[in-house]
Amino acid sequence: MTCASCAARVEKKLNRMDGVSAAVNYATEKAKISYPHGLEVAELIATVVKTGYTAEQPPAPEPDSAPGPASDAAFAAHADPQSAALRERLTVSALLAIPVVLMAMIPALQFDNWQWLSLTLAAPVVVWGALPFHRATWTNLRHGAATMDTLISVGTLAAFGWSLWALFLGHAGMSGMRHGFDLTVSRTDASSTIYLEVAAGVTTFLLLGRYLEARSKRKAGAALRALMELGAKDVAVLRGGTEVRIPVGRLAVGDRFVVRPGEKIATDGTVIEGASAVDASMLTGESVPLDVAPGDPVTGGCVNTAGRLVVEATRVGADTQLARIARLVEDAQNGKADVQRLADRISAVFVPVVLVIALGTLAGWLLATADATAAFTAAVAVLIIACPCALGLATPTALMVGTGRGAQLGILIKGPEVLESTRRVDTVVLDKTGTVTTGRMSLQGVYVSETADEDDLLRFAGALEHASEHPIARAVAAGAEERVGALPVPTAFENVPGLGVRGVVEGHQVLVGRARLLENAGVELPPGLKAAAAEGHTAVFASRDGKVLGVLTVADAVKDTSAEAVTRLRALGLNPVLLTGDSRAIADAVAAEVGIDEVYAEVMPEEKVDVVRRLQAQGRIVAMVGDGVNDAAALATADLGLAMGTGTDAAIEAGDLTLVRGDLRAAADAIRLARRTLTSIKGNIFWAFGYNVAALPLAASGLLNPMIAGFAMAFSSVFVVGNSLRLRSFR
Repeated sequence: MTCASCAARVEKKLNRMDGVSAAVNYATEKAKISYPHGLEVAELIATVVKTGYTAEQPPAPEPDSAPGPASDAAFAAHADPQSAALRERLTVSALLAIPVVLMAMIPALQFDNWQWLSLTLAAPVVVWGALPFHRATWTNLRHGAATMDTLISVGTLAAFGWSLWALFLGHAGMSGMRHGFDLTVSRTDASSTIYLEVAAGVTTFLLLGRYLEARSKRKAGAALRALMELGAKDVAVLRGGTEVRIPVGRLAVGDRFVVRPGEKIATDGTVIEGASAVDASMLTGESVPLDVAPGDPVTGGCVNTAGRLVVEATRVGADTQLARIARLVEDAQNGKADVQRLADRISAVFVPVVLVIALGTLAGWLLATADATAAFTAAVAVLIIACPCALGLATPTALMVGTGRGAQLGILIKGPEVLESTRRVDTVVLDKTGTVTTGRMSLQGVYVSETADEDDLLRFAGALEHASEHPIARAVAAGAEERVGALPVPTAFENVPGLGVRGVVEGHQVLVGRARLLENAGVELPPGLKAAAAEGHTAVFASRDGKVLGVLTVADAVKDTSAEAVTRLRALGLNPVLLTGDSRAIADAVAAEVGIDEVYAEVMPEEKVDVVRRLQAQGRIVAMVGDGVNDAAALATADLGLAMGTGTDAAIEAGDLTLVRGDLRAAADAIRLARRTLTSIKGNIFWAFGYNVAALPLAASGLLNPMIAGFAMAFSSVFVVGNSLRLRSFR
């Protein structure tokens, strides 16, 4: 495909097939097609071929290859030779065309018979240099269609044909002929006017534009290709206690493999042996390495920076997080925003309309002035300046760069329609557990009675809680172990459902749990100790041999970055709302810590959707940020769903934006990036529309020399792609 109208034609033909829904993307050179059972892919390809183009199904990944969309690898493979051929054609054409343009523009360089040298230099440019345009035009004509190439080919051949007529049959070939140059239409004797500089110059400008466009498109897709290259190529698998090197594609779930310092982790898995720091910056955008130990999950594509790890594979191939990220990015890049659909509809009818305008311009000038030279010049300028390349590139290039940059920062945008939502959102609902907080209980405070000391409280309470599996007990045990070291082992242990635990530690009778557990055993709790338990935290009381040791407070700790994230969300014009199933006291404590005023507490999982709908009923446009299975329905119901990538698959599938790292600040970054991408798309569309609306009347009224028109047309496409590439600098 060579322009947006090509993509529109292919898409239109495919969508005419029964049950077929197709979206053809000019920038990525891909079609995404849904088709009914019973229809073969070969039939889809045949339809594309009948339309005058070629297509192939993306090849299946090789068994030995790393996971990821194979189509992108195929695109990368053929893009470089294509660019090289275009560069060669451009270089030769430029070397030949520059003398032709200079001689035409500077009368002092026009020696006797200079026009014949111009013809000798210009002919290869028009015939060979412009061959891609002519070939595409011929193919399209055979199928009864016209595209951008038709305008270029007709324009350059008309200018060249006129010059041949003037040289061989008119007066332009006479020795001593001199030729002036004007930025607008010049009125001279038709038989002594040649347009070789137009034919050669326009061809060269358009080849330059297409070459820069091809290079820019490769830069735009660079982020996705970088994702594809993240995966390891081979891996050291443990077989019977010995290491065996195999290609990553042969890994199976359950295989154990070794990752040495400096090596990439081959696939998603769980650490079985060893401890290290893992650099996940290429997936999450987070520069600080993550410490991992046995039991911790690791992601394929991340780099092991320190110790030797043994990892058990939990996901392989297309199921890995890296492959899923790549798939999400590619799907987003192949989608279309509403503004692009409008541009596509215009591109589909634009070329025939321009041909009619060019004929009208020719006829109008002839009737008004009877000046064939002026009429011809204006008509050629209309043909050349009106190509709708910029329209076709406006949305896809911005989407490619925006979604690619997002992937580098750990922000996955599911599709272009998501961008429209980010602009309108005014309220952001934040699930508490795992989003604003860490989702893990931890020991927050230690309050000791007057007759005990802190070490005793931690040792005895920690020892008994260490034998329990309850999340609160684990938090107490972990906190105690961290502060006082190794804990004694209880010789007797009993769980008291709903109240706590009791047992014998170092010969002492110990109770740990709710206040009621101690009160039921006849242990008196001093009023001051009860008040010391901070409101909003879970209080765990402990006694030894009937005497109170103290109280420990446990809470789901607020993430260090959550308060800053809420500030950033407010700066974007969003009103933050906290949503949780926890008690009102706990919810209010967390909200106060991070700076949220509006709180919905004690909400059951199935009621989260009702809260979102209630806010929408108030006229608010709601974004929802969550990470759990119980958030999936609310994420899908919200106008914009942001799923924390550290959460469950259900939440990630339901969200419109996925935040790979579990940092709430990424939510603000995601909305900023989506809005910036949408702004780039709208700016591109405005420029592309404005350019054509302004340029066509100028050309038709004779105020543009065709060669200047050619330069302007090529520049418009380069400008649009360059504007999109500014998104690569997003921070």
